[in-house]
Amino acid sequence: MNIANKLTLLRIVLIPVFIVFYYINIPYWNYYATLIFIIAALTDLFDGRLARKRDIVSNFGKLMDPIADKLLVSSALILLVDWGHLNAVIAIVLIGREFIVSGLRLVAAAEGKVLAADTLGKLKTVVQIIAICALLLEDGFFALWNIPFGFVMILLSVVLSVWSAVNYFVKNREIVAHIFKK
Repeated sequence: MNIANKLTLLRIVLIPVFIVFYYINIPYWNYYATLIFIIAALTDLFDGRLARKRDIVSNFGKLMDPIADKLLVSSALILLVDWGHLNAVIAIVLIGREFIVSGLRLVAAAEGKVLAADTLGKLKTVVQIIAICALLLEDGFFALWNIPFGFVMILLSVVLSVWSAVNYFVKNREIVAHIFKK
């Protein structure tokens, strides 16, 4: 197993660790959880770069990397809803977008086409990670115009999520049209 795949597996292993901090009753649990979340999110940055740089891209990585990403972000969003720091509708929109785009990718793959992530989708991911961290930290650091930074970032994340999903479907309209012809 190559280093990129090990980083993907590490991200998956860190998800339950992240969740455990939510459920244990220790002071500053959210700071520990945020640290674990950041470490897990950084593995996503490095696994893909390493795989491409070292030419060790694998089918395992192609399958598990996006699954690990969605598990990590979805887990954090669900915990934030349970904690009362995120509106459930926002979490549904963000998680729903991932299902929709992943579904399009699966259909495209069945047709022999690979739909790579674009810059807008990557920006959405970065904003989501920043928003989740800010919400986990309870926005104790700063606010914009008296509005908590985490709230501003999660709203920006929603806008980018919807925009990137629409953009994804528009860029791949031939595949979408082919789906509806069948």
